[in-house]
Amino acid sequence: MAFNVVLVEPEIPQNAGNIARTCAVTGCKLHMVRPLGFEVSDKYLKRAGLDYWDKVEIYYYDSIEEVMDKFYNGHNFWFYSTKAKIIHSEAQYKDGDFLVFGKETKGLPETLLKKHYKECVRIPMWGELRSLNLSNSVCVGVYEGLRQLGYPDFKTEGEIPKR
Repeated sequence: MAFNVVLVEPEIPQNAGNIARTCAVTGCKLHMVRPLGFEVSDKYLKRAGLDYWDKVEIYYYDSIEEVMDKFYNGHNFWFYSTKAKIIHSEAQYKDGDFLVFGKETKGLPETLLKKHYKECVRIPMWGELRSLNLSNSVCVGVYEGLRQLGYPDFKTEGEIPKR
């Protein structure tokens, strides 16, 4: 099953499209919390996801509380934030975990981070720079979790195409 990627109020369609593509190629489910900063029919969203849309399970919610009420008991949640002390690679990921990311301009709500501080993780940044692009952050989180799980059900050996 891999992971559940949760986007809380994403604002940029290209990011959401790239994240949908990452979810498709990694077997992750995508959960999007409204309000969305775009229409799901947006041409930029569709273009960024290319022809992967039919290969990803996408669910929509009206609040992060709705997601938490439905899944929090029995699943690990990891809240990605630049304010966290735990580095994302120190978390112990399990199959089915929820990786939660906030909107591009503000991140996750402070109240949520305070309530779940021990489940907050960060991706290290160099110097005083603020953060990675949202779609890059999701990719870093998903692939670290998959690395820890040993890339289950993934083809691990590539082949150089013949010309």
